[in-house]
Amino acid sequence: MCHSLVVMFEIKQPSKIIIGKNSCAEFDFDENCLVITSKGAKERGWLDYLGIKNFLLFDNVEPNPSIETTTNILNEFQTSKINSIIGLGGGSSLDVAKFVAAKLEKNKIMIPTTFGSGSEVTRISVLKVEGKKQSFHDNNLFADISIVDSHFIEKSPIDVIRNSAIDALAQCSEGYDSKNGNPYTRFLCDHAFKLLEQGIMNNENEKIVLGSLVSGLGFGNCSTTLGHALSYVFSNEGYSHGHALAYTTSVAHEFNNSKFLERFKLLVKKLDFPKITLSENLDNCADLILQDRKHLDNNPKSVSKKIIIDLLQKINYL
Repeated sequence: MCHSLVVMFEIKQPSKIIIGKNSCAEFDFDENCLVITSKGAKERGWLDYLGIKNFLLFDNVEPNPSIETTTNILNEFQTSKINSIIGLGGGSSLDVAKFVAAKLEKNKIMIPTTFGSGSEVTRISVLKVEGKKQSFHDNNLFADISIVDSHFIEKSPIDVIRNSAIDALAQCSEGYDSKNGNPYTRFLCDHAFKLLEQGIMNNENEKIVLGSLVSGLGFGNCSTTLGHALSYVFSNEGYSHGHALAYTTSVAHEFNNSKFLERFKLLVKKLDFPKITLSENLDNCADLILQDRKHLDNNPKSVSKKIIIDLLQKINYL
């Protein structure tokens, strides 16, 4: 008997995605939630806007959070009566909230207030371990409910929008090129790039919000690649994630002969990112980057230590 080869793709995403302006204000949140967010959430009116009753609050998530932060939350709330955990904020807050909720086996509701990380729809949490960024991949990190509400972008500072948008652009364009991709993820990543491109060039925030969501669904089912692997050493020196990606993904796209190269560089120029440089020894940085197999193994071209050093030098002298 002859069996034809069947190519199968498995697509995963949160159980429910709610999208639309003012969708958070219309959502009926459980009582006894634990809200995990960053400093300033109260002052920005985020908590009042959600209208949650009888909730617990942890509002001390730092940028580029450490795994120690998740341990602190677990120690503080381990015995509390919690029905669900709400991640509210940028990618840092959502990454911490997903990680904690998975450990406590609680319902996860993710609400992004910036639109670039895609964390609300992925199975990824990025945390610092011993001072170095590390990405955790696990199906238990998927949100049960993601609420994408463009209300939050209206009062966002321009720097937040800029960094978020370039993050989403890097993710979907790297995801399109990933060896772990398939026709479905490439369709999503390509469409996401077009939405984000239109949103940035024409100052249409609603398209940035939608493009970020579609990007997360796309790259979240394949992977990001070389640009992200290169970026973490810059984040370790204090550059924001989006700022680092503006240049690391640019040189990665050039190395990979990506179809997005010229469009990506044009958008970096439009967003007007300052140059970045590394103070750490490049040899040491390359050794650290080479450990990031989740990104490098899915890059469309193989990468050596020499290539990494050459790319880092190129960024330093751009």
